[in-house]
Amino acid sequence: MPITVGELLEMPHLRLRLHSGASALDRPISWTHTTELPEPWRWVAGGELLMTNGMPIPRSASGQEELVRQLVDHGAAALAIGEQMYAPPLTKRLARTSEELGFPVLWIAYPMPFVAISRAVAEATLLEQSQRLIRTERIYQALQQISSQSSGLKMLTSALSRELGCEVRVCDRATGHDWYPGVPSLPAEIRTAVTERRGKLRAGVIAVHLDGDRRVLLVDVPTHPDAVLVALPEPAEQPDALLLQHAATVCALALSQARLTIEHDRRTGAELLLQILDAQVSPSVAQRQLEELGLRLAEAVCVAARNDHDPDLLRNVHLNLWRSAVSHVTVHRGGTSLTVLPDNAAVRVLVQALGQSGQAGVSELIVRSDRVVDAAREATWALDIAREQGTPLLQYADAGPLLGPRNPAEARALVDRVLGRVLELPSEHASELLTTLRVFLENGRSWQRTAEALHVHRQTVLYRVRRVEQLTGRHVTDTGDLAALWLALKAL
Repeated sequence: MPITVGELLEMPHLRLRLHSGASALDRPISWTHTTELPEPWRWVAGGELLMTNGMPIPRSASGQEELVRQLVDHGAAALAIGEQMYAPPLTKRLARTSEELGFPVLWIAYPMPFVAISRAVAEATLLEQSQRLIRTERIYQALQQISSQSSGLKMLTSALSRELGCEVRVCDRATGHDWYPGVPSLPAEIRTAVTERRGKLRAGVIAVHLDGDRRVLLVDVPTHPDAVLVALPEPAEQPDALLLQHAATVCALALSQARLTIEHDRRTGAELLLQILDAQVSPSVAQRQLEELGLRLAEAVCVAARNDHDPDLLRNVHLNLWRSAVSHVTVHRGGTSLTVLPDNAAVRVLVQALGQSGQAGVSELIVRSDRVVDAAREATWALDIAREQGTPLLQYADAGPLLGPRNPAEARALVDRVLGRVLELPSEHASELLTTLRVFLENGRSWQRTAEALHVHRQTVLYRVRRVEQLTGRHVTDTGDLAALWLALKAL
């Protein structure tokens, strides 16, 4: 056990005298610290005897009261002031606050060197420091006993909880939920404390006081800005701030391991999905490999998603699905993600992960592996309509009536019938003509606005549109032809 304030006062050679706070002489002293800076509470980590020549002591009674309150809030063990130095007269309010809050204030006799007091505390706490080193070693040894899987991470936090004497969690900073899956959710007020992160900062530890005497301690996890170490001590317990920092470092290493595994699984799934979309694997092989990843196609759906306002949320969709223990394969193409999910219930998890600015389209049931390509088209189609309508989520079945053709086969037939001769041209020429037609229709068939949008001459727009009319046999002045051209562009 560390030395107490009372035990330090009993050492005659130190010549310390008590000014106030006699009811709290059992407060333990973990270390000593000397500062002559203003607001000295900013330089304590918890448990220190703060020694000063008196320069930081305010002259006003209110300032001295605030000094004591801040030192108590920041966990200092006691305040020791050098006599016959620079301290102003201590006020009655300081003494009264010291007594009320149970915070000892001591006098250091002149010319007793501060280092003698530090040496006495150090000698008395050598055993405690030795025990801290042993506990620190055990904290790092716990990392060697885990794997990179979620069960291993749970084993780590269980080991840390035993070592620190309080429950330890690793939570997502944005939501307050556990960073990894399969752990019961924390109470709402603790999740709020994580997301808001308001409280007293001490030695890198944020202390948030909850209802009653309960507290939650928050520590940033190094190199993982989305993760927070959460410690839930008993009211009478004060976990070692340094050990909490070591625990956060160990969790950072474990999370890095987990991220490597998650990223490997993401790439494996993405390669498989790309092979399926590009018809590089047989349907039977595709179905077997998807089922090995936990995806039974009878209930599975494909989701196309975007978030143009916050692309990071889209890129991290796979991580949020993993946290929610949702089986999936996902691939990113040109700002859009395509994800195969086990069922429609999992769609809600993905949509939540996209954030409020995200949008998604959902296919019909995949049913079998040879329908994955069509499901991807259906999802992309539904996403396009969702973006036009400003809808966060749209099912393919609900998007159909606005599009003309009801399935990819009908869409291909419409494209071939209306735009087939244009698409037979060299790809660069065909793309130029179709882009001009699309911009022309989007700008209300205005030759001038289209020319300005494409940064070309008005006559160039006129030539390209006339060329499309010649190839398709349809005219932009005819309502029926116009509708066919527009629907074919959308189907394409």
